[in-house]
Amino acid sequence: MISSVLPTYNRAPLAFVKGAGSWLETADGTRYLDLGAGIAVNALGHAAPVLVEALTEQAHKVWHVSNLYQIPEQQKLADALVEKTFADTVFFTNSGTEACELAVKMARKYWYEKGAPERVEIITFRGAFHGRSSAAIAAAGSEKMVKGFGPVLPGFVHLDWLDLEAVKAAVSEKTCAIMLEPVQGEGGIRPAPDAFLKALKQISEETGTLLIFDEVQCGMGRTGRLFAHEWSGVTPDIMMVAKGIGGGFPLGAVLATEAAAAGMTAGTHGSTYGGNPLGCAVGAKVMEIVAEPGFLAAVNAKGGFLRQRLEGLVAAHPEIFEEVRGVGLMLGLKCKVAPGELVAAGYAEHLLTVAAADNVLRILPALTITEEEMAEAVSRLDAAATALAKPAA
Repeated sequence: MISSVLPTYNRAPLAFVKGAGSWLETADGTRYLDLGAGIAVNALGHAAPVLVEALTEQAHKVWHVSNLYQIPEQQKLADALVEKTFADTVFFTNSGTEACELAVKMARKYWYEKGAPERVEIITFRGAFHGRSSAAIAAAGSEKMVKGFGPVLPGFVHLDWLDLEAVKAAVSEKTCAIMLEPVQGEGGIRPAPDAFLKALKQISEETGTLLIFDEVQCGMGRTGRLFAHEWSGVTPDIMMVAKGIGGGFPLGAVLATEAAAAGMTAGTHGSTYGGNPLGCAVGAKVMEIVAEPGFLAAVNAKGGFLRQRLEGLVAAHPEIFEEVRGVGLMLGLKCKVAPGELVAAGYAEHLLTVAAADNVLRILPALTITEEEMAEAVSRLDAAATALAKPAA
């Protein structure tokens, strides 16, 4: 008999009833150290008091009015994002998947309005993950994502990750945009080198092709900059944001330049819940904290500390690990065993991690994690690796 919850996830036999900071707790009081943060969502940790206060304060005022009206909380967050980024305008969604849908529409509408409706193709990269809607799975293009779901939305050209020559060859009179994650998350914590992003920007400028960055997982301070592309000095025309921006409350956004967004006039897109007062009140508080230079400097310091400890772990277990990847607190352990085995071994040590493609174990803690907690987490990873390395009795 099918579960009352559609069984599209292979869920762990764990259920958490409360959390605080980097810790989650089951009903019997067992505490788990969380290195997943809801898959890079709980940027300020579980039940962050400042976010609880922001949500509660707004909840006593108004929850939902719809985008038929002005929403002051939405305006406040949009203004903050515009002030701190390349963008001139923001559209709020409920998720990264919805942000992808709008990014695709916006890029194609841009060329339609410029009198080039044939420019609909979007260049993407293998290993990408942009969500699970029709456009998002078509953008990723992998058999795992599209198999069994009927005709795939056309208009996407899939290239190997970091293959610059392939990009140059693929850009044509049909190309409207190039879309990528500055750091692939689901694909295995694979950062795009600065030189690659700069080369894409040059191609974009030379051909008029729009540049779309998906910073759903790598954005909002995760890499030690507010957004990962800032390390390269390259700015996109359109950017997708979600996960960390709501600190655990469902919230996403598309940021764009005025030129890129010019075709999106009244009636061309909408969302019933997107930009609701609750989500934007929380998002504004997250933005206020995460965008502070001191906070981002602390993320960088923590990332360096954790990476050093993980490098030691790799050296101690060469039979289990190959290397450490990533930037800031978006790190990955390339494994010689299935990462799912390490995730399961971590459960025995009351540690939570997240598997990814390319045999990688993702380390995505709350950005507020302490050095003591990071040291404890590596100790528990060490114990999990040791247990896996033991020969079967």
